[in-house]
Amino acid sequence: MKRAGVFGLLGLVGAGVLVLALLLGPGRLPAGEVWRHLVHPQPGASGTTIVHGLRLPRAVSGFLVGAALALAGGVMQGLFRNPLASPYVLGVAGGAAAGAAGVIALGAAAWGIPLGAAAGAFLAVGLAWWLASPTRGELGLILVGVALGALFSSITGLILFFTAGDRRFQEILFWTMGGLWRTSGWEVGVLAGVTGVGAGLLWLWGRRLNALALGEEGARHLGLHPRRLRGFLVGVATLLTATAVAFCGTIGFVGLITPHLMRLLLGPDHRVLLPAAALAGGVFLLAADTLARIALPPLELPVGIVTGLFGVPFFLYLVRRRVR
Repeated sequence: MKRAGVFGLLGLVGAGVLVLALLLGPGRLPAGEVWRHLVHPQPGASGTTIVHGLRLPRAVSGFLVGAALALAGGVMQGLFRNPLASPYVLGVAGGAAAGAAGVIALGAAAWGIPLGAAAGAFLAVGLAWWLASPTRGELGLILVGVALGALFSSITGLILFFTAGDRRFQEILFWTMGGLWRTSGWEVGVLAGVTGVGAGLLWLWGRRLNALALGEEGARHLGLHPRRLRGFLVGVATLLTATAVAFCGTIGFVGLITPHLMRLLLGPDHRVLLPAAALAGGVFLLAADTLARIALPPLELPVGIVTGLFGVPFFLYLVRRRVR
């Protein structure tokens, strides 16, 4: 499929999903009323509160989180030359979950949860980078990241054990499932800023990321410093992932499915692949969150469960395809 066709299709699907995200939800509003409150908000009106205070910020944050995870997943797959790599391969999810669980268990304010999660994510990746430095290879970094992810997951389990029967237990558990419940103006602003800066940096460095696909020797022949370049790209991917996880919890498979699918459609050039993956990841998570809100009314499913239900079959297909 031609590149313009892929981007055009993603744009049309994204516009349709955005409309559905604004129209559907527990509070039923006619399409005309949604449009009226969207274009001409009326402060204090219930319709304006639903559209501008709840649905629109949630839709925008869902798209941004999906885009950030897809960008990070595309970078990790390119760095490790493995289509099964994900944004969480270096223990980011485990570190973030442990950080957030610790903050919740200590009874910190709501704004402390994203800070704790981000700190845990950067701690996990920093430890992985430091411990794997003697190996100077992708395999050692992956193995250390997996081990640290398991360690931080055990720490989260220990915190859950000591908070069992408490209100904090339920809050930690729901956070680890992933969700877009806490979406406000300042959170959307932070997500937009980090995702925009990260996307710009990765696009500018796309040619260098392509060079790493040649291996370290090939990259050196092109005048690049592979380890320094890998460290910079891992840092940008960690920033994107940590920000997404800090605000919305652990949402799986978005950063695995969309970059790989775009690579199959558009090829390995990261200057094209990463923007397409960001758009596809945003649309996918926005659609998953819309489904999570309306699937079992009046209940609302954690969006991490929905992405897992769709992501696991695709992941198994990828594994089966690689084995063949």
